[in-house]
Amino acid sequence: MALPSRLLAVFLMLAPLPASAQQVAFAGLRADTAAAVEVSADSLTVNQADGTAVFTGNVVISQGDMRLKAATVEVEYGADRTKIARLHAAGGVMLASATEAAEAREAVYEVTSGQLVMTGDVLMTQGENVMSGQKLAVDLKTGTGQMDGRVRTILQPGAN
Repeated sequence: MALPSRLLAVFLMLAPLPASAQQVAFAGLRADTAAAVEVSADSLTVNQADGTAVFTGNVVISQGDMRLKAATVEVEYGADRTKIARLHAAGGVMLASATEAAEAREAVYEVTSGQLVMTGDVLMTQGENVMSGQKLAVDLKTGTGQMDGRVRTILQPGAN
């Protein structure tokens, strides 16, 4: 007996993935990489010798519509020490836009290129759809990415 095409589509969406990586479109996880980066935290330690700063306690980083929250964030400045080159967030990391959110243990954000890599028990939500894995790499300029490491996806029929 043949399955109706809609039922077959739902079955295929819920079936386990044969590979451990999945390409994903993140329409809501886009950042204006030219926008200013604003950081707030309970404390800040600056090391002039190596060009780093460490924000600790309730760290919130904003760039355009994107928000990154974590327990600690290490900021690495570029060679001229005037622009942020890289952020390394650890401890309950959460990245959110108006329509999507992701959680992980750690995240590294290359500010200029817009590349974000989240690792450790990654959980991504897009509306009612949920995806989990061990590593999420997103190009915040294009909104494209890839989830790796025993990927599990739950797609709601009719959801975006």
